[in-house]
Amino acid sequence: MPAFLRRAFHALVAVTTLFGTAQAQDAPAARDLFGAVSLPSVAAAQPYGFYAKGCLAGGVAVPTDGPTWQALRLSRNRRFGHPQMISLIERLSKDAAEKDGWPGLLLGDISQARGGPMKNGHASHQVGLDADIYLTPMPNHPLSAEERETYPTPSLLKKDSLFVDQSRWTPAHSNLIMRAASYQQVERIFVHPGIKKQLCETWKGDRALLGKVRPMYGHNYHFHIRIKCPADAVNCKPQAPTAPGDGCDKSLAWWFTDEPWAKPTTKPTKPAPPPRLATLADLPKSCTAVLNAPAAASLQAATYQGGPAMPGTIAADPPIGAPSALGFVPVPKARPAP
Repeated sequence: MPAFLRRAFHALVAVTTLFGTAQAQDAPAARDLFGAVSLPSVAAAQPYGFYAKGCLAGGVAVPTDGPTWQALRLSRNRRFGHPQMISLIERLSKDAAEKDGWPGLLLGDISQARGGPMKNGHASHQVGLDADIYLTPMPNHPLSAEERETYPTPSLLKKDSLFVDQSRWTPAHSNLIMRAASYQQVERIFVHPGIKKQLCETWKGDRALLGKVRPMYGHNYHFHIRIKCPADAVNCKPQAPTAPGDGCDKSLAWWFTDEPWAKPTTKPTKPAPPPRLATLADLPKSCTAVLNAPAAASLQAATYQGGPAMPGTIAADPPIGAPSALGFVPVPKARPAP
């Protein structure tokens, strides 16, 4: 190819690349699009994509109050989920109150009205199959709207520590987490590594259930429930199975080493490009239709009214013995598989 044609070709490639980059940057962020929608779509309940890259059709809202639960942080409008997720939350609240000495659940974020990325707080929670439950018991009085925004949900860790504060931890905390793990539909439960260590050292029930409880920094004041893709959700991408065993091995010990916080040994050859926010084009194609679908008539119409029971459970024995020792730190980028 003659030199002048070669130069023209490279110039055209550069212009095309710049134009494509500008287009990508000009596209609205998916988190802004999904965050602006306040009501779910009118459709059969379907999760599309992966827990951290997807959306939710036909979501339902958990009622703000129930006999054994209260929802917090209502201003976030993140109390929507797949009906199976909402059913499981309600069942857990009832079981924990009747069998585990837990007076009621305080509910955190589930998903946005149509799932999708959030502006802050979570990378997952995008398909209506994740939910946060605070490790603070429900009070014995109905919370006001203001209290729901400010009600304290403190960490269970000792200050500046990776370990549980033994003056605050109770067997009821273990019972609650392991009750959730006993449900067959539950895929994983994320807790702080220190809380996982506490359970490893004290849980006397079915040790196989401990394998579902996965260590993850940031979960020191709440735990995160993730359920499996529903049987009819053909467009839901499941997570890889957890490794065999109870997870109380070197994969847990890693979280207490210096390795998660070690600085890179080599300097990058060039600065990393600024992160690009996900756009609608980055999500499953069905998410465009979910975003543009007609909305439920009202929040009341979109509130869960009950449904079929969750799949059967494996009974979790109550823990025997006293807790032992165990915190908070940012999440490292490289870590064992969650």
